[in-house]
Amino acid sequence: MKSRYDFSDQTVFVSGGTNGINLGIADAYAAAGARVAVMSRNAERVASAQVHLARHGGQVSGHTGDVRDYARVQEVLGAVHAQWGDIDVLVSGAAGNFLAPALKLSPNGFKAVVDIDLIGTFHVLHASHPFLKKPGASLINISAPQSYNPAPMQVHACAAKAGMDQIMRVLALEWGEQGIRVNSIVPGPIEGTTGMAKLVSDSARASMAGRVPLRRLGALQDIAAMALFLGSEDASYITGALIPVDGGISLLGARNHAVEETVSASSNAGV
Repeated sequence: MKSRYDFSDQTVFVSGGTNGINLGIADAYAAAGARVAVMSRNAERVASAQVHLARHGGQVSGHTGDVRDYARVQEVLGAVHAQWGDIDVLVSGAAGNFLAPALKLSPNGFKAVVDIDLIGTFHVLHASHPFLKKPGASLINISAPQSYNPAPMQVHACAAKAGMDQIMRVLALEWGEQGIRVNSIVPGPIEGTTGMAKLVSDSARASMAGRVPLRRLGALQDIAAMALFLGSEDASYITGALIPVDGGISLLGARNHAVEETVSASSNAGV
């Protein structure tokens, strides 16, 4: 994706940045000249992402780590800082999800999603603070419509995403005086994600596209473009914002979404 932005000499860190939406964001920053570090639990995906990002000719580093492990998150962020200096843009995107009606959802199942999405988000943002550029750092959460639209079979994701966005708002208040901006992107139904491929049939995908006000599904580049904007000086007065990038589908409200559409659009499974 050709970028209007120049992130040369800037450092970008993306958690969960080895596939889907998050890899698309990392790729856009690499194409814009940034030094890009990604972290994921899967070592093979980390290695593959490094090769993918390195084709732009810039500096890339890959790290294995689980956002549920605060000490490991600290270690990785410290290593990125030691290598390249202050982090200019940090994207928190690691997440997990699955379908389960509330009465059949085990406490462990609920906890698993909360641990990754909510607690993992806190770990990444909290651990990053000593390593951020001050002033000037931009922190970006990859959220989901479940944070404000209740969805059946998604009580775990709804609770976790709502909490994530409150973390974003509180940190925007507390860290604003240091010149740190914190925002959330809310993807709509995006092609090229694991969630879309696994959870939405071809017929459901066509139906979903027909209900999006802009009459198309989103592309990875749509989310990456918003992430570039939020990381740039053009967004220097934006903080504490929850920004849908969804073709307007959130305007329809929760009752207009089929279960698989709600999940696939924003579960972050493979973002």
